[in-house]
Amino acid sequence: MTTLRQAVFPTERQALYERGHYSPAIRSNGFLFISGQVGSREDGSPEPDLEQQIRLAFENLNTVLAAAGCSFAHVLDVTLFLVNPEANLETLWKVLPDYWGDAPYPALTGVGVPWLSGFQFEIKVVAQLPEQA
Repeated sequence: MTTLRQAVFPTERQALYERGHYSPAIRSNGFLFISGQVGSREDGSPEPDLEQQIRLAFENLNTVLAAAGCSFAHVLDVTLFLVNPEANLETLWKVLPDYWGDAPYPALTGVGVPWLSGFQFEIKVVAQLPEQA
């Protein structure tokens, strides 16, 4: 059986993805697999303030979700990557409820990492496409 992949691109950031040679999301078999989203500005540079960087990462995620006709309510699985979690986890927990929605919450895996190419936070998700929900 051949699995079909369809790339999903939010129009306002397509040049950044093309420069990086990857798709922001792939639609396949009723699911949406979203590449890790960081708190990058329009030019791809990191937002320096951690709280604002986390918020911008969620906003970038929401833009990709919307491009596929989804919202965070369709998210089933989340992987969070955080540099220096001992120092930065409290800021993440402060921001998370603003984007997370109501229970039941998605599955969550948190990973402390030493480096994210100048970023402090990254979020990667798998969502169920609305027509499959």
